[in-house]
Amino acid sequence: MADGARSDHPAVQKQLDRLSLLSPGRDVLGLERISAIMDRVGNPHLNLPPVFHVAGTNGKGSTCAFLRAAIEAEGLKAHVYSSPHLVRFNERIRLAGTLIEDEYLAALLARVLDASEDINPSFFEATTAAAMIAFAETPADACILEVGLGGRLDATNIVPKPAATGMAALGIDHEAFLLSPEEGVPKDPMVRIAWEKAGIAKAGVPLVTQQYDQAMMDIINEHAQAQGTQWIARGDAWNSALYRKQLHYRDEMGQLSLPLPALCGDFQADNAALAIAMLRHQSAVAISEGALKAAMGWAQWPARLQKLDPGPLTQLLPDAEIWLDGGHNSNAGEALADYFQNSGRSGIHLVIGMLANKDPESLLHWLDGDLASITVVPVKGHEHHDIDAFAKPGLEVRKAKNVAAALRQLDQDQPETVLIAGSLYLAGDVLRANQQPPD
Repeated sequence: MADGARSDHPAVQKQLDRLSLLSPGRDVLGLERISAIMDRVGNPHLNLPPVFHVAGTNGKGSTCAFLRAAIEAEGLKAHVYSSPHLVRFNERIRLAGTLIEDEYLAALLARVLDASEDINPSFFEATTAAAMIAFAETPADACILEVGLGGRLDATNIVPKPAATGMAALGIDHEAFLLSPEEGVPKDPMVRIAWEKAGIAKAGVPLVTQQYDQAMMDIINEHAQAQGTQWIARGDAWNSALYRKQLHYRDEMGQLSLPLPALCGDFQADNAALAIAMLRHQSAVAISEGALKAAMGWAQWPARLQKLDPGPLTQLLPDAEIWLDGGHNSNAGEALADYFQNSGRSGIHLVIGMLANKDPESLLHWLDGDLASITVVPVKGHEHHDIDAFAKPGLEVRKAKNVAAALRQLDQDQPETVLIAGSLYLAGDVLRANQQPPD
């Protein structure tokens, strides 16, 4: 079913089964249906705590993690809506710091589906509606929403006036949805992506963005002016840099020197800086410098350059570092290559499973020269690429029935570094098998 959603709780699974029968085969972007659903369940999106809304191709989830960490470091409570989940469906909805309980989740899904059966909601629309109800019914100080797909037509864009909106790194992904032919939209693919993401901009609400190519910046500026949005662009209104093992941030309100993020990869400093800029350019939730510093170490985001803990999977290669990343596009490949090269790790043994609608070469070409072998595994429950899609001249490419079998095959190579990547669905299976589910 959509997003591979399963639950060990019978009441939740009953509603997920209902949703699989009602929902169209793929999500249909647009705000008409989510608007109708909201109206039928009492418009909970109009009664949320201050909302921080984040879009992007890569990094939006990590940005949400830094936002949550800073808010909680301040002693406040935050709701978080994110996707996809890795192990448990409940990961999508965090209420005041805690994953939603099964009984409440089952009841919410039932309420949404009972009210909207004839609307035939998509999987994401129904989940978004359930989250909005939960967020309106549960007290908290802030609400963090991660865009599911795009921005302009994403169901989370139903919120009329967030406290702040943000755009993380941009790249080509979900082409079938975000680059589909449409009248009156930009023709250049990257400009179109920027335009779609900038669709979360709202009148009178700060739109905080990273820095992009000039054509992309131009279309964001055009959109922001048309919407009456206060555009807070990196390189102009704010900036950050890594220097002497610290994250240095500056804007018109002053400068900050912060610890480096505990999350691995220099790119996480960019995500942290975006979260800081969002928090410092809004007035609904007060966050101190001390909380921002604490957030650098508090933020967690599983399956993004995550070094696996000791567990059933890692014990198959006890002498190796085993890293997990859900990356599946060019931006992710570039970030992975940058991290491993800067940390002095080479001869990486890659275990990869990738959905059939993704381009393996977009990720692999960044890792050329760093790989010792590639082992291709299936992505259970999804159409995926077979071994032929990963052929590399002069590099051993083999196949395994699952990640555990791949690690057993690698034992003879005595690897020092193993990277498991290519799909967040695969990453969820890995965390489950290693008994390391997100909390």
